[in-house]
Amino acid sequence: MINVELKISYKDWIYITVIGASFGFLISLFFYFLSTELKQVQTIYFSVFTAVSISLFAFFLINLSNNYILPHVDKKFWYIISFIFSFCSGSFGFSFSFLMFSLFDGINVIELINPYWEYLSITIGFLTFLIGLILHQFISMKYRNESIKSDVLESKIKALENELNPHFLFNALNSVSELIYVDQKKAEKAVLDISSFLRNAIYKSSLITLENEINMLKTYVNIENIRFSDKIKLNIDIKPKHYYIMVPKFSIQLLVENAIKHGFIQKDLEVNVVFNDEKNCIEISNNGKISTNLKFGTGLNNLANRLTYQNVGELKYEVLNDRMLFIIILKDKN
Repeated sequence: MINVELKISYKDWIYITVIGASFGFLISLFFYFLSTELKQVQTIYFSVFTAVSISLFAFFLINLSNNYILPHVDKKFWYIISFIFSFCSGSFGFSFSFLMFSLFDGINVIELINPYWEYLSITIGFLTFLIGLILHQFISMKYRNESIKSDVLESKIKALENELNPHFLFNALNSVSELIYVDQKKAEKAVLDISSFLRNAIYKSSLITLENEINMLKTYVNIENIRFSDKIKLNIDIKPKHYYIMVPKFSIQLLVENAIKHGFIQKDLEVNVVFNDEKNCIEISNNGKISTNLKFGTGLNNLANRLTYQNVGELKYEVLNDRMLFIIILKDKN
């Protein structure tokens, strides 16, 4: 029965109000040119004002119904309540417009409908209810389509997440097995780090805060440093004010993993993660091996697609003189 609710976004309400005002304007033109008595500019003003009034009353009453009444009422009464509120939108909107214009003298349209305005108010109330039913079908169809698109998109994102290569985990486990005989305390800490990383890996949300992503990145580098003998140096320059920004899970981690996989050349690998306020982007650079002819493989394509599907931003890269630079360009909403 949730489909009885007439859920309309604020953007939709703007469209409805504009369409209603336009319809009122066209109707007023019809009477303006058809009748000598109604050949007044006030006729146009009254029609447009009435259409806008009905839209505003509908906005207030339907939102009141959806947010404060329907959730607390037995579902079997939802149809009756929806009918009452739709009817009142038209009836109250017309009555309000009529009463407002009645304050002014010499308006022929008001004098003409004055003996019948109560009946017109009831009639328009029923018409508004019928229009509401039609509108409900269009809005419901729109949200069903959006829901289907959202489900398909979520499936694509999950499929991309499942493609993430866990080879580092196997390497880490092999390193831990060797570390057990060398330093049991380090081996114990490494197992806890791997456990923490896996716990985040199975976290359901595809988008996480930048703070959580950085925490996972630190855990990941700790794990990798088991087999690289602490030669991976991670430098992070991200201010707390940016921690709330939402990014795809394992986005920065994947770029750091890529830097280790392709950039490590038997010396300390310095990886820098910086938030560039001026360009509103996250920059990940390293001083390792430079690829002059970089091609996006599965991992980088995976990240680029997730950034697009989740409407977060886009992935770029630059080959500098002394380092590789990957850039996650964020959309302005962040």
